[in-house]
Amino acid sequence: MPYYDFKCGDCKKPVRLFLTYAEYDDSLPVCPFCQGAHLKRRISRVALAKSEDARMDAMMDDSALAGLDEEDPKALGRFMRKMSREMGEDMGEEFEEVVDRLEKGESPDSIEQSMPDLGGDLNDGL
Repeated sequence: MPYYDFKCGDCKKPVRLFLTYAEYDDSLPVCPFCQGAHLKRRISRVALAKSEDARMDAMMDDSALAGLDEEDPKALGRFMRKMSREMGEDMGEEFEEVVDRLEKGESPDSIEQSMPDLGGDLNDGL
C-alpha cells in the first residue's frame, strides 16, 4: 500500500498516510494530530521496486565496479556494505563484523586469519 505525505494547514505538522489508490481518489483525508481537513499534498521521494536480478545486474555493472580498488580495504568494505543494502537482507553478524573491520582499514588477510571459520558453511555438502 503506498503512502502519501501531506502538511496539515491547521497544525502545520507533516503527516504520512497509508492509503490505497481508491482511498486516495475517493476520500478527504484528515490530520491524525488535530483532525483538521486542510491537508496539502507534498511530493515525497519515489522508490522503485527492483527484482533481485535487476539489483544484482546493477551492482555488477562495470560502472559500479569502476571505483573499486581491490587493494583498498576501506573501498572493499564500502562496496560490500552497498551490496548488502541493495540485497535488502540481513547478512548476519559475521558479515557485519568483516565489513566494519574493512571500513576501518584492516586487511582482508588479517581478518581471514583472525576468523578461521569465516564462510565455513559455504563448503559444507560439497
